[in-house]
Amino acid sequence: MKIAVPKERRPHETRVAATPESVKKLKGLGFDIVIESGAGEAAAYLDRAYAEAGAEIAPDAASALRDADVVFKVQRPMMADEGLDEVALMKRGAVLLAPLGAMVNKALVDALMTSRISAFALELTPRITRAQSMDVLSSQANLAGYKAVIDCAAAFTRAFPQMMTPAGTVVPARVFIMGVGVAGLQAIATARRLGAIVTATDVRPATKEQVQSLGAKFVAVEDEEFKAAETAGGYAKEMSAEYRAKQAALVAEHIKTQDIVVTTALIPGRKAPVLVSEEMVTSMKPGSVILDMAVEQGGNCPLSRQGETVMHNGVKIIGPWNLPASLATDASNLFARNLLAFVTPLVDKETKAIKLNMDDEVVKGALITHDGAIVHPQLQPAE
Repeated sequence: MKIAVPKERRPHETRVAATPESVKKLKGLGFDIVIESGAGEAAAYLDRAYAEAGAEIAPDAASALRDADVVFKVQRPMMADEGLDEVALMKRGAVLLAPLGAMVNKALVDALMTSRISAFALELTPRITRAQSMDVLSSQANLAGYKAVIDCAAAFTRAFPQMMTPAGTVVPARVFIMGVGVAGLQAIATARRLGAIVTATDVRPATKEQVQSLGAKFVAVEDEEFKAAETAGGYAKEMSAEYRAKQAALVAEHIKTQDIVVTTALIPGRKAPVLVSEEMVTSMKPGSVILDMAVEQGGNCPLSRQGETVMHNGVKIIGPWNLPASLATDASNLFARNLLAFVTPLVDKETKAIKLNMDDEVVKGALITHDGAIVHPQLQPAE
């Protein structure tokens, strides 16, 4: 069995889906590994390191993918209208492991089905204890939350911690984290390490204790709707218009006093909710910074633009490209470990081949196409 790791070609992507460390462990499972030349260069993993780990180096994507039984990718495969048609380069019947954005990329799902590729959409990996080591969303969000605060600190024209100097006192920055998932919790921890006064908000009641455990103050309208605002999978439910209005009023008052705002709120398969209105931005002090981590899905602030820093009434609004990719070495390392954890249970101990147990909870949760059919229940056409 052969695993192929092609170079990522989407703009602003510097990560790679395997590292020399993971190559050694995959070979221990019985796989042959082929890495496209230059695939890890932007993440500081050079071809010679992969070769020393036992991988074959292929000169291009076509030769890497041609006879691969399994394909690892950081980004969803490109299609013909995007440049290189990576789906067409894959062997019919291959197994693909990658975040696919399956709920919003119907054309890709159809192409994978037509090519009879067994495609795992890693963003759909169920949030169960056994799958924690496989969760690419969490590993990458953790780094993104850290980098978001570091980028805000770089853009902010004041210091984060309180400093007592002979010339006077430097007051600590006030940081407000909106959305307390994996990224938000890491953002809180990072801002606290830098010496800021940190507050945070989320509609899920379970996050209050997590926020307080990190030394931050929790800000939310804690009514009856708030107490039931989390799905069984751990995601935030979409709140009623009445609750959103009450929460917005509370946030509007709080945000006036904040120096840094980091927004992280996403709803899977949906446009990101607006959390910071133009009026709220206008109310903030000149020199304040907002970083919108949800900008790729429409943004938590309507003024944010991906890849740009927008100035509004003296406030900087940062719309970053791909925060995990700006920490490519660590992000690739964690991603590669996630894939190793995901693929290991799929390997038959006797044949050393991939064997899919269609009753397995992880397989059922993440497999979207198999044997020329769309198999994920959420992607089935409505009757």
